[in-house]
Amino acid sequence: MLTIKDLQKVYNGTAVVQLPELLVNTGEAVGVVGNNGAGKTTLFRMLLDLVRPSKGQVHSKGTNVALSEDWKTYTGSYLDEGFLIDYLTVEEYFKFIADLNGLSQGDVLERLEPFHDLFNGEVLQQRKYIRDFSKGNQKKIGIAAALLSNPELLILDEPFANLDPSSQIRLKNLLKKLRQERQMTMLISSHDLNHVIEVCERIVILEKGQLVQDMQTTENTLQALEAYFTV
Repeated sequence: MLTIKDLQKVYNGTAVVQLPELLVNTGEAVGVVGNNGAGKTTLFRMLLDLVRPSKGQVHSKGTNVALSEDWKTYTGSYLDEGFLIDYLTVEEYFKFIADLNGLSQGDVLERLEPFHDLFNGEVLQQRKYIRDFSKGNQKKIGIAAALLSNPELLILDEPFANLDPSSQIRLKNLLKKLRQERQMTMLISSHDLNHVIEVCERIVILEKGQLVQDMQTTENTLQALEAYFTV
């Protein structure tokens, strides 16, 4: 699904991302973990062609994302509130996303049904603009919008941040369920090691922009990650 080759991003003479190679297979869920400044968000921005690499390429289904927009038709993503149109209501925003993807109102209602528990009565029919929601509810809106088109590839940056414990658990269970049902390829960055391990069968660790470990998730993965990050 994704092929990264000789990828590098340099800011002010410092390489913040430097990945010789990274492959993400179709249907695979990969968790990207690392401390602040590890390069996770910069990597995701290059995957989505929001930031151009200083060197190297990102290919999605064999296509260079910097040279084509074909990959956008099967990719859903949410990195931060900059992805939202905050002067719209939630319903207006979902309609905007639906129109971009040729979806009817019935399609939208059907595809939002799995989000009922996550929304918890705090998102739909609130009669207010997105900018007036809490950071946590803005995140729920953005993630739901990213999934409206039933993407083959989903990229989420820190999806559990700003969510209360109940919402974190609901989101974790939702991502696991959607992935099983749709065989979706996922890249998820997170500081929450417990949740990302439960969602993803593969974990990569970034440190100062470099991939330092790449492991399959097992019953010992959390212990291994905790040991790594407490050295």
